[in-house]
Amino acid sequence: MSNGDIFEKNHDEIDFEFLGNIRGKNWRIQTNIYGNGSTNVGREERYGLWFDPSEDFHQYSILWTENQIVFYVDRVPIREIKRTQEMGGDFPSKPMSLYATIWDGSGWATNGGRYGVNYKYAPYVAGFSDFVLHGCAVNPLDQSKCQAAPTSDSVPSGIDGEQQMKMGNFRKKHMQYSYCYDRTRYKVPPSECVINAKEAERLRGFDPVTFGGVHHHGKRRHRTRSTQAKASSI
Repeated sequence: MSNGDIFEKNHDEIDFEFLGNIRGKNWRIQTNIYGNGSTNVGREERYGLWFDPSEDFHQYSILWTENQIVFYVDRVPIREIKRTQEMGGDFPSKPMSLYATIWDGSGWATNGGRYGVNYKYAPYVAGFSDFVLHGCAVNPLDQSKCQAAPTSDSVPSGIDGEQQMKMGNFRKKHMQYSYCYDRTRYKVPPSECVINAKEAERLRGFDPVTFGGVHHHGKRRHRTRSTQAKASSI
């Protein structure tokens, strides 16, 4: 979701992004938010998927309210962001439109840009089914709020105790990156971050330089000689 077409210099954005894959490796998905053009403050999280999103349809949902954002995969919450006073305009608050795009992010998305898109497999196609959108249609320039959005059993309303457990299990098994623990970018985590000691410990084991504040010391080495990108079905 974005309003970059209306607010070019202070746009809001809430993203699900498939980062492509290397043949034989698991797919990864990234979530991110921007508010008021705050692109200099990345709020990314990345997760490994336990399925191939190009083989079958799966449900990807975003709950966006005035004070909360929740991302879901197949009705399982995977990330929750609660608005804090310190966030100010960094929390998306202006009306947005929904977009679905396929774009080449292989300069950074697939193993840090090691694997580029192989265009011999183009054109790339994304398929959508059972699309549900609940909210209010408003004039984005009015800055009006949605007062009485319709309700539906198919639309999530928040996170209860059971869903909190499911979210915790998902993050324990599949989370590979969270900006909240990135010591190379943020010496002090942003205000909305809720630090979980077990998450921090697991990510430190995954990447001690990024998540542990450990300095990387290079070594002199002897010189030696030494994808396909496929659109996901959503």
